[in-house]
Amino acid sequence: MAMVGRLGELRALRGWVDEARAGSGRLVVCTGEAGIGKTRLAQELAGSALAQGAAVAWGRCAETDGAPAYWPWRQVLRSLGLDADQVLSGDDRFLLFEEVTDAVRRAAGDRGLVIILDDVHRADEPSVLVLRHLAEQLPDMPVLILATARDAANLGDLSTAERLQLRTFDRPEVAEQLLTATTDSTVVSTVHRITGGNPLFVREIARAIADGSWQPDRPPRSVLEIVTARLGRASDDCRRLVQASAIAGREVRLRTIAAMLHQSVDECLPLVDEATSLGFFEHLGDGFRFIHALTRDAVEASLSTTERTALHRAIADALARDPGDHLAAIAGHYAVLAQYGDGTTARTWLVRAAEDAVRRLAYEEGVRLYRQALATRPLDPAESCDLLVALGKAAYLAGDLTACCAAAVEAAAAAQTPEQSAEAALVLEAVPDPTINATAERLCEAALAQSIDLALRARLLALRSHLAFYAGEQARLDALSATALELARSSADDRALADALRARQEACPGPDGRAERLDLAAEMLELAQRTNNPRAEMWGEIWRLDALIESGRLAAAAEELPRLRVAADRLGGPVAAWHHDRIAACIAQARGQYTEAAAVARRGFDRMRPVERAPATGAYLALQIALAGHIGVSAEMREFAEQRFDPPPRFATMSLLSRAQLLLCADEPEQAAASYRLAGPIDEWSLPAFFVLPAYVYATLACCGLGRYDDLGVLLDRLQPFRGEHAVGNGVAYMGPAELAIGRAGAALGRLDSAVEDLAIAVAMAESAGAAGFVAEAQFHLARTLFTRDRPGDREQARPLAVEAARLVESLGMAAYADQLKVLLNRLNGDPEHKLSGRELEVAGLVAEGLTNRQIAARLVISERTAQNHVQHILTKLGFATRSQIAAWSSRR
Repeated sequence: MAMVGRLGELRALRGWVDEARAGSGRLVVCTGEAGIGKTRLAQELAGSALAQGAAVAWGRCAETDGAPAYWPWRQVLRSLGLDADQVLSGDDRFLLFEEVTDAVRRAAGDRGLVIILDDVHRADEPSVLVLRHLAEQLPDMPVLILATARDAANLGDLSTAERLQLRTFDRPEVAEQLLTATTDSTVVSTVHRITGGNPLFVREIARAIADGSWQPDRPPRSVLEIVTARLGRASDDCRRLVQASAIAGREVRLRTIAAMLHQSVDECLPLVDEATSLGFFEHLGDGFRFIHALTRDAVEASLSTTERTALHRAIADALARDPGDHLAAIAGHYAVLAQYGDGTTARTWLVRAAEDAVRRLAYEEGVRLYRQALATRPLDPAESCDLLVALGKAAYLAGDLTACCAAAVEAAAAAQTPEQSAEAALVLEAVPDPTINATAERLCEAALAQSIDLALRARLLALRSHLAFYAGEQARLDALSATALELARSSADDRALADALRARQEACPGPDGRAERLDLAAEMLELAQRTNNPRAEMWGEIWRLDALIESGRLAAAAEELPRLRVAADRLGGPVAAWHHDRIAACIAQARGQYTEAAAVARRGFDRMRPVERAPATGAYLALQIALAGHIGVSAEMREFAEQRFDPPPRFATMSLLSRAQLLLCADEPEQAAASYRLAGPIDEWSLPAFFVLPAYVYATLACCGLGRYDDLGVLLDRLQPFRGEHAVGNGVAYMGPAELAIGRAGAALGRLDSAVEDLAIAVAMAESAGAAGFVAEAQFHLARTLFTRDRPGDREQARPLAVEAARLVESLGMAAYADQLKVLLNRLNGDPEHKLSGRELEVAGLVAEGLTNRQIAARLVISERTAQNHVQHILTKLGFATRSQIAAWSSRR
């Protein structure tokens, strides 16, 4: 039968299919009330797409609880001829999502692919997360996804999706839909009035008119009335089959239904045909399903409580004989029965289903099932505590730290033994969120006050040490971690030792702690080998790599990196993958491999952001700032810099200083100055122990660009103890040798002799480290400082440095230095022309008088921003870095 209405929507969908087949895919979300025709529109689109030569795959979400995790995507993958279990496997959920994306891309090929996800308002949360992940990739894929839903509230942010909101039919469309049943205008008006133009309701009334059950004086008030009346006309055996099927779900699992009814499949087949002729079922591939979700709902509603519970028990018992992928379905049926009796059986199956969901990386589904298990009765406090611990761990893996924290608190309250109190506290980990850390500290202290064995005490002290690390309590961190490590070694408990080693590593920051960190790394790697523990192996490799990068041994770090990849892959999960990616990006950035660094950093950010946004954002921002200093600020990074980012309190000062440097790179000096001012006086800065040197480098570069020479002098003194070191932020970004920042600061302050010495050392250190981009940066600043000092022989020494720097800048793509080097080389080659405009010469003179940008603006009656732009143009044209160099040049003229 031809589709009534929806011509505009269908025309739009066909156009989007054409665009998708041309390589520009999209997600379309079609919403509307039940029975409005969403699935009918999708079916029409599927037929049209097939006629155009595209492939079509369906994923139908279960209308009842109990479907396996990723159920609609399992159907999509199977319909594409793929092994769903193989694609939806692994230990890293980000990689799992990427596997689905790659599988869809391959299936689309050159002909294009239309994926229809029906009733996604009923999808499990992991399936929705796959949809969101895939939606971000669609613009570059020949794939159209049509997702139908009664509403899109549970789909989250799908801002890039097209929206189709289906309306009810008007009277002419109702008349057209009734055409085969009646042309009586009075009946049409009556049907339009009672149905409100809902196409499903209209169709059911058309069927009633056709079979003679329509009573104009007693019209049905709902689909439920129509379906109930039709059910009364079915044979007893057919009615029982339809009712049993309704309890099982929308899809008719004939083998299971036959087992419930104690009949053979062959005996049920005529009953299925009868149900189909009565309009309950429709063909679906090789099987059957209810013609609409409302039809199934209506049949279920026709059952008494006694009938409903009996059918739930029958299907649960039938499925339990061979559970397979039906753990969640079995649990769901027993959970219904638990409302009327003992919930022990339901809880057993719910826990099994929750554990299976977590194993399949469907953490949100695990959380839901654990919560259902906790709602069953009777439930003693000890078992409740164990379930809450499991719930908290699943919530943590899902990235829901609030739910994780709540579960830990409830578990602690339900704990019946000191050991359970300890396990409840250990659900939580130290995170950047001070509120969660405060709760973790309280639970930890409460557990430590009880009598527990050495191993649990060591683990709790390690957690308490981590919390002290985030709070900046360095002295307490040292004592706590030392005690934890001593107890762990005495306990001979490998898990406790691993926790204590991690805690102790945090107590050894900076160059002074590097030797101990290497010893701790060796002990952790020995533990990993002895216990075959990939988590311990990952941490040992991370610590070794951090120490190697900090020592300027970049080639050795690159050789060691594959070992971390192996450990991260073995461990699995987005956090382990992020650790690998952030360090891999740092090494690539340090060695001048900027494209690779940017791509790997973005991948890591996307992996970690859903789990722990603060560390993901902080690491990504640090890496992007380091890149901006050499290759400039990308459009993405400029947008990123303008977004609000609230770092953890411990990193607040660090964030302001680094942001000031990023804004300078983005040519936003006013915003940079504002960010720097918010950091407050230097003596009041609070910096994380592992980030002191990088913070001083950020601040030094910002002060050079902003002309804050008083602060620059203080920072120069603070950098002195770090001579001979490399500025690295705990494996997230490399900022070059300390002498590079020291030399640049000296040059800005006019201390040219010491600056020349320090920058020469920086060139040598960067060359030794294999940090090509920092070699070029140091060579440029050394050449420019020599040119500025202009003693006999300085220009001759500067010229080859500038030439070599220019060669590196071009080969590495260091756009941030290309123009500056061109100006410097021109001047070294004898170009006397300063190319300043008259206004710029005037501004240069005012700079020589010591005027600020604001004072210059007032003197010349221009805006402060215009004055600032003039100063920046002068710096660029003359190849200078600071206002003091402009002043000296102007005075000489």
